[in-house]
Amino acid sequence: MLEKSFSPAEAEARLYAIWESSGAFAADPTSDADPFTIMIPPPNVTGSLHIGHALTFTVQDALVRFRRMQRRDTLWQPGSDHAGIATQMVVERLLAAEGTSRKQQGREAFLDRVWQWKAESGGTITRQLRRLGASLDWPRERFTMDEGLSRAVRRVFVEMHGQGLIYRDRRLVNWDPAFQSAISDLEVESREMDGSLWYIRYPIEGVPDRFITVATTRPETLPGDVAVAVNPEDERYRDLIGRHAILPLVGRRIPIIADGYSDPEKGTGAVKITPAHDFNDFAVGQRHALPMPSILDRQAGFVIDEIAGEMRAVEGIADPAYLTRLAGQDRFAVRAAIVAELERLDLLVQVERHRNQVPHGDRSGVPIEPLLTTQWFCNAAELAKPAIRAVEEGRTVFVPRQWENTFFAWLREIEPWCISRQLWWGHRIPAWYGPDGQVFVAEDAAGAAALARTAYGTDEVLTQDEDVLDTWFSSGLWPFSTLGWPDQTPELARYYPTDVLVTAFDIIFFWVARMMMMGLHVMGDVPFRTVYIHGLVRDERGQKMSKSKGNVIDPLALIDQFGTDALRFTICALTGPGRDVKLSPAIVESYRSFVTKLWNAARFCEMNGVAPVPGFDPAQVKLPLSRWLLDSANVAVAEATAALDAYRLNDYAAACYRFTWNTYCDWFLEFAKPVFAQGESPEASEIRAVAAHVLGTILRLLHPAMPFVTEELWGAFGFGAEGTLIRAPWPKPAAATEAEAARAELDWIVGLITEVRGVRSEMRVPPSILAPILLRDADAEALARAARWEDTIRRMARASEVRPLEGEAPAGSAQAVLGPITIVLPLAGLIDLGAERVRLEKERAKALEEARKVQAKLSNESFVSRAKPEVVEENRERLAGFTAEAARLEAALGRLG
Repeated sequence: MLEKSFSPAEAEARLYAIWESSGAFAADPTSDADPFTIMIPPPNVTGSLHIGHALTFTVQDALVRFRRMQRRDTLWQPGSDHAGIATQMVVERLLAAEGTSRKQQGREAFLDRVWQWKAESGGTITRQLRRLGASLDWPRERFTMDEGLSRAVRRVFVEMHGQGLIYRDRRLVNWDPAFQSAISDLEVESREMDGSLWYIRYPIEGVPDRFITVATTRPETLPGDVAVAVNPEDERYRDLIGRHAILPLVGRRIPIIADGYSDPEKGTGAVKITPAHDFNDFAVGQRHALPMPSILDRQAGFVIDEIAGEMRAVEGIADPAYLTRLAGQDRFAVRAAIVAELERLDLLVQVERHRNQVPHGDRSGVPIEPLLTTQWFCNAAELAKPAIRAVEEGRTVFVPRQWENTFFAWLREIEPWCISRQLWWGHRIPAWYGPDGQVFVAEDAAGAAALARTAYGTDEVLTQDEDVLDTWFSSGLWPFSTLGWPDQTPELARYYPTDVLVTAFDIIFFWVARMMMMGLHVMGDVPFRTVYIHGLVRDERGQKMSKSKGNVIDPLALIDQFGTDALRFTICALTGPGRDVKLSPAIVESYRSFVTKLWNAARFCEMNGVAPVPGFDPAQVKLPLSRWLLDSANVAVAEATAALDAYRLNDYAAACYRFTWNTYCDWFLEFAKPVFAQGESPEASEIRAVAAHVLGTILRLLHPAMPFVTEELWGAFGFGAEGTLIRAPWPKPAAATEAEAARAELDWIVGLITEVRGVRSEMRVPPSILAPILLRDADAEALARAARWEDTIRRMARASEVRPLEGEAPAGSAQAVLGPITIVLPLAGLIDLGAERVRLEKERAKALEEARKVQAKLSNESFVSRAKPEVVEENRERLAGFTAEAARLEAALGRLG
């Protein structure tokens, strides 16, 4: 006997242990079944389950469980990422708490400590994924730093270096002064900050008392200026193009150049060009072959080494001794000093308050510096060409398709990819340097020594490159390195290319593009056939979640409070392709009611003798109610299957919800109550058999979204042994005899009762009051249906009688329409119709007034331009709600005649 209520805390751990220990999640490379493969986006080894994880892993697990039930050989490849900077930062903090540091420990000892930390604390997220119900093939779990994947990384690096696709170069990179490492764009976050815009006069050489004024937010980089750029179409400066300015404080002559980068509408239209400390300026410098002196070091301290030879004293403009005294100071102290000196020299025209976006390291929290350094780069532009063609030709398809435009935009403008990082934790670059600086790239030290021996004619001491590879380099190999490459394994032959990648749009460039580039280059084929892009999880108002806003939702807390099934179904119900998910605990709580509804329906069936009937044949049922339910189940199966095939998780959830809650629970079981009460009649036996059969269908349909409660009911009802629903076949439509006639009859009865209930609700007729139902313009078939189902109609519509109506409706009646039939409910004497009319008119007027207020706000261009997008969207939703409410109340007034 089922317990009164479902206990997620007790059932979830027990059922997951059964699944995992029985091998229910396992792929089988020897199977004859068609494979279906999803590669997990490997979470950071430092990570804990957050709400974004809950979204993407719920979607992936739903798809995997669906395909597994379709008898596909499913591989959901698990694993985690070594997360270079994040992991190194965690361990460095531990060392600091112990009074030591990474550098005091030394490289080998530090790396030993990182591995120790991983062994002790690195499995947190995999344990949490089990709580989410993720049916990953755990024995195949990989780690981006395990030996097999490390070998793949070294092999790809060596091969691509030999092909000229990996090389060393001196270019501008994002530099984190705190970590003293290059970082990727994904590790840079822009923060809006209050600052200043300084207007500085640069004297024109040979033209006394003439200046060109530039506006800058970074006066501390002024000593590194090598030119002033103006737009070639800007009439104000046309006569200055080709002349030189004198760089304040430095005294160096710098050219005034023409370049379209300068926007005449911004600032003064003249731009200081500092190629070593600004990405746009670097591009200008390359176009004009300008020098690129650095004036900030790796700690973001001021240095003059590369400009010292060009500093000269110019009265009233430059004093080399002043800059020399600033050497070694922090960039912000130098900023203040330079501004003060410019003001003293009367070269500072004005200062404007300015709010701008300042890039920061997302983990260090300090402003990053564009820094000119020698790094290892990958020729991403060359690798991008096959990736672009693959999407253009449809070999990989994005869902929704509009994200292909984002993919194209990023890849067609891609810059050289900086793949080296100044860290210790990560894949150390397989490059060794000889005594003369010559580089030897090989998979191991022995290979490098052999290359050096050939080059030098003797054995020389080699030094390995200190840097490690960007984490995204190894992640880019994930779809094939996890399957055993470079070895030609059965798994690689069977599961590559994978079927679908599930991810959010924010890493299309950083991860999706890199996997496409690497997969096509190394394997000669795309890494996945489909890229399903889901949105981000936001709060119920559509705002991005952040600790500072206090609106972060912990998925584990939601699981503790409402159960995993409630959270998973909520995510599925809210997840449309590419659409952000607006989530709140209240929404999860509301979907917990659906879990409860399913459990209660199963208990009701159990208490009424419903149980699976061996050999039950849906084609043999005779009752219209049975045929109607089977036909409705077929529709639900078709809708759910089509939705999952198309990655429309929200439509899948809606189809399951609609059929389970409305059709099965609210209508079928209510219709069936009098039949159940008949005891052991043939009609009761058939209804019980149909009820059990369709309950089994519901459990299978819902299993991808709600695995635990469905598995618990599957075993309890005897559909199979405990823990076997996960292996059950996905439901298929079951033939139902004369389904069309049954559908017409039962849908008519449902429509009639629904209309009557709607009128009674709008008119606030108490349930205790019975009212006649009069049918005007009803044909013989409709009247016959009403007669056959009169007891059910009277019970479910709270009717005193059901009969035809000839002539006009009695005074004081409310009306509704069902096809050609007018449903008349005489309410005079039952409720105060006058008071109801006044109430409805008052509520309608209020709804219209609220709609008018919101419409006025949305029509205000100033409001729309200043308000946050989520606020505008919230107001649009409110307008739609008030408008719909006014229309509903208008219809209700119309029912009163």
